[in-house]
Amino acid sequence: MIVLENISKTFPSKNGVIKAVEEVTLHVRKGEIHGVIGYSGAGKSTLIRCVNLLERPTKGKVYINGQEITSLPNNELREVRKKIGMIFQGFNLLKTATVYDNVAIPLKLLGFSKEEVKKRVEKYLSIVGLEDKHHAYPSQLSGGQKQRVAIARALAQEPEILLSDEATSALDPETTDSILDLLLKINQELGITILLITHEMNVIQKICDYVYVMERGRIVEHGTTIELFTNPTHHTTKKFLSTIVQRKLSPSLISQLNVNGVVSRLTFVGESTGKPLLAEVSQKFNVKPNILAANIIELKNGIVGNIVVHLIGESEDIQAAIQYLRSQGVGTEELEG
Repeated sequence: MIVLENISKTFPSKNGVIKAVEEVTLHVRKGEIHGVIGYSGAGKSTLIRCVNLLERPTKGKVYINGQEITSLPNNELREVRKKIGMIFQGFNLLKTATVYDNVAIPLKLLGFSKEEVKKRVEKYLSIVGLEDKHHAYPSQLSGGQKQRVAIARALAQEPEILLSDEATSALDPETTDSILDLLLKINQELGITILLITHEMNVIQKICDYVYVMERGRIVEHGTTIELFTNPTHHTTKKFLSTIVQRKLSPSLISQLNVNGVVSRLTFVGESTGKPLLAEVSQKFNVKPNILAANIIELKNGIVGNIVVHLIGESEDIQAAIQYLRSQGVGTEELEG
């Protein structure tokens, strides 16, 4: 559906050339939701703007539905862009236009009939839950409602692809969840392929099938959401995951809990989530597991359980217990600290 092939984008500056994106390749399959996560300055916004050529890549090719679009003339590119909707962090609504007109004006500019405009505006305002806000102005709406108007405006052109540029960054957690639920609904019911960028791990967690981790213009790690949540390898990925899963023990915590010895993070996924493995460890080996923290992460396509455990016993027994857990499909990682 979307293929970026060795995309690079540079910008001139007083201090030389800025490499915003370097040699990025990614593939988004039809009907899936893919996310690109990275910290500020990683190059995410530049990358997503290369998909619809709002930013033309310095190097590389962009394919949409198998068609290479980077070499298209402007008139043909405009036709391709009609099938690519985009939503932004700042909503980009016309302040002096009603909700109805914010959705209708782009359709009118594209030459749709009055009847078709009315049909589409009513349909998509209903889908985003704003059927009672036709005559309201942006100043009368909450942040979440403004983003819903922006989503309705993007959907009204009936795109096959929706690009999301930090669409939830300006919203509170509860409103963010409601917008993510809406994006999931759009993906599942309308079959729209979604590519989003974010710096929020909970966005990736809730709706993405596949994730790319970006740093300094490059993709440093990628995989299915479950793969990255259970077995991250790059330090940037681990840093993002530390906002959800404990990956380091602070000196104060070590002192308060009187922790001395091996502390591991155990990751349970699939069949291992339903087994009493820690109880088995205490019975099979001369090891006492002391649970320090635990949580369950619900992903779009699965559940991941995490337990931070202090294993008390002789070194050989602890290693045997860890090997047993691994043999049962449990991921193990010794924590720092």
